[in-house]
Parts: sequence; C-alpha cells; structure tokens
Amino acid sequence: MVEVPLFAALRSVLGYTALASAAAVFLPGHSQLTAGLAILVIALGWQTLRPIARVIASLVVCVLLLAGLYNGQVLSSAFDGMAAITGLVLSVMFLSSVLGKSRDLEVISRSLFRGQSLVRYLGLSIGTSTLSIPLNFGSIGLVAPMIGSRIRNGGESMATRNAARAVIRGFGASPMGSPLSVAVVMTVTLLPGLESWDLLAWSVPFALLYLTVGACFREKEISDEPESFSPQDRPEPQAKVVGSWLRFLGLALLISGSSFVLNAWFGYRYSQAVTVSCLAVAVVILITQRILQPGDALPSMANVSNELAIMGGASFLGGALVATAMNSLGNDVFLPGAAYPLIALCVPWLFYLGGTVGVNPIVSATVVGGILGPIWPFDAIVGLGLAMVTGWGITIAGTPYSANALLLERFTAYGARRAAYGWNLRYSLLFLGLSGCLCAALVYSALQ
Repeated sequence: MVEVPLFAALRSVLGYTALASAAAVFLPGHSQLTAGLAILVIALGWQTLRPIARVIASLVVCVLLLAGLYNGQVLSSAFDGMAAITGLVLSVMFLSSVLGKSRDLEVISRSLFRGQSLVRYLGLSIGTSTLSIPLNFGSIGLVAPMIGSRIRNGGESMATRNAARAVIRGFGASPMGSPLSVAVVMTVTLLPGLESWDLLAWSVPFALLYLTVGACFREKEISDEPESFSPQDRPEPQAKVVGSWLRFLGLALLISGSSFVLNAWFGYRYSQAVTVSCLAVAVVILITQRILQPGDALPSMANVSNELAIMGGASFLGGALVATAMNSLGNDVFLPGAAYPLIALCVPWLFYLGGTVGVNPIVSATVVGGILGPIWPFDAIVGLGLAMVTGWGITIAGTPYSANALLLERFTAYGARRAAYGWNLRYSLLFLGLSGCLCAALVYSALQ
C-alpha cells in the first residue's frame, strides 16, 4: 500500500508533540496526553506497522475498550507506563538521529572492525555495547551494515559470523550496564527504593563479564591474520580514532551524569530524567549543527510508529495487567522469607522463556516489577533489580523476536533463529544460571 505523505508529516509533528509532552513533567495530565498522542501516531502509521506491532496495537485497543466499560482505574497505570516509555523511546531516537550525522561515529564504527580475531571480537562486542548507551538499537543499524557489506563483497566466513555474534551480544549487554537503557530506566522506576547507581554497581561488572566470556563462544578462525571490514583499507590515524572515542564517551557521560543529577537532586523520576537529558543534549547538538551547516532538515519522527506500538504498547499492556492483578490480590500480600531468593533465581529465566514465545521484555519487566516491587523487602531490592536487567539483556541477545536480532537479519541475512539458538543457546543458558544464582545469593544475604 502507498503511504499518504500527509500522514507521514502529521506523524512527525505528533511525534515531536508527544516528546515535548513527555518532557514537560511539570504539567498536570502530561502522561495521559503523551500516551494519547502516541496511540494517535500508531493509528496514523498502521500501514507501516509490522505484524507483531499490529497485534500489540490491537490488544491495546481491546484493553482500552474493556477498561472503559468495566474498570477505568486500570487505565491510569497503563497510561503512566506508556507515557514513560514513549518519552524515553522518542528522546533516544531523536538523539540517535541527530548523532547519526556525526563523522565521529563513522570513524568509531570502522575502527571496531580492525585487528586480529580476538581483538576484533572484543572490540566489536564492547564497542557495540558502548555505542548503545546513547544510540540504543541505533548501534545495530550503525555496525551491522558493515558486516552485510563484507558478506556481499567477500562472501560469508567465520570472521563475519563472529562479527555478527559480537554485535548481537554487545547490544544484549546494553540493558544490563547502560544507565540510559530502557531496562535500567524501567527497573529503577518500577522498584520502590532502588537507586540507579546501586543497581549499576552490580550490573556493569556482570555486563563486562558477559561480553568478555563471549570470546570463548565463537568460532576459531582458520587464519588469525588481521582482516578489514571497512570499505577502504586505509586505517584512520590513531589520534583521530582516539579523539572520536573521547568525544563520544564524553557525550555519553554528560547524558548519564545529568540524568543522575535530575533524579537525585531535582526529584525527577529516573525515566523522566533520562528523557529530559537526552532531549536537551540532542537540541544543543542540533542547534550547533544548524549553525555550522545551515539548511539541515529537522530529523523526521514519521517512522516511530513501530517502536511506539511495540515498546509503548507493551508497557501499556503490562501496566494494565499489573493494575488488574493488584486489584485482585489486594495490598496485604506477603511471602515467606525463603520465597524471595527462589523468585530472584527464577526471574531471569522467566524473561528468557517469555522471549522465546515473543513476549516483549517490557511486558515481563512491567509485570514482574509492578507485582513484586511493592512487596519485596527493601534491603534485598538490588537482587530483584539485577535479576530483571540481566534477564532482559540475555533475552534480547538470545531470542529470535528481539529488535536487534531482526535488525541483524535484515542487514546481514543471518536468520534471527540461527543467531539466537544456533549461536547463543549454550551461552544464554550459562549466563541465565549465573544471573539467577548471583541474584538469589544477593537476596539471601540481604535477608540474613
């Protein structure tokens, strides 16, 4: 079907309006307005939605109708969750679009593909994870096309398969260790009393372990000679590469630091702090680009319907499920002390099993955090948070329905199921076991 240009322009305008509404946390009713605008953007982009996005959007409509008829209180929780994710997704995508014009990213991405087998693998996995801090899934779109280009020009090889492994695992580590990831933001928002720095103190080392151990779960390349994936075989000067990395890391630290400050000192919810920080930095960069290169067009928000339907819709459904469950269970729910470590052990596996049948981790996180957060012992809250973010990361790297697996398939033609199960099954099971045991031990020790 041919898309109507007017609808695309209208979606872009509504997308920017939703982003402004999400950032305007001081306005009463901004959550309902943001969620309503997001639903309108999804409806106007129905022709462009993927099948899974259409299913989620249809479920959102069904829940809206049923809640309107039987229990309107459910919608408050659902709208709050959808508004938080909408603001986060739009601000990160806006920042990614603005940064996409940076020459530094081109230099950084090319530098990741050089060196011998082990160095190249670790560079790609850790580099992709680092790029994911401000770019989110835009990092896959930046690095994966180079693998696809290598496959088209030189054929498939052990080197290309290892590169694909590194990229998908690198993105999988992002929910665990990135302070700007949707996983960390949602987990801190959903679990009362959990501070982002307490969670990251445990999740960042786990993410680094996840990335480095991945080197043992790759193919041994027959030739260990350096292999270039870049279009031209002339490496950039070392000073240029280092300068690009320093500027990029400085930007990531600026956004993360401002998010922490807004959360700790100004009373913003962590999701709101990240949204405002990403938006503010993106606006400053955009103004600078306009001064240096007048005439550049404003990035379009016309293509955000799928992301809003999948992520925002999943958060809406999760919020509705949590509200319904809490209304049924009541507020006086208690568990025996021995149940908490056992639940922490199982949470990463629940995320992964849900992912294998297409359940978005946002739904899993909303349900797990929304139900368990209010009844979880305060002293052991870090264990539950760590279980959620590690389970989330392992799930998106090890199941075939995640956005990064589908993007990798589009750019490289490596099937999502092959990447998830053929390459990562044993790797995922190992880290699910490690994550569950670590989180159970943290909870157990905190309760003693």
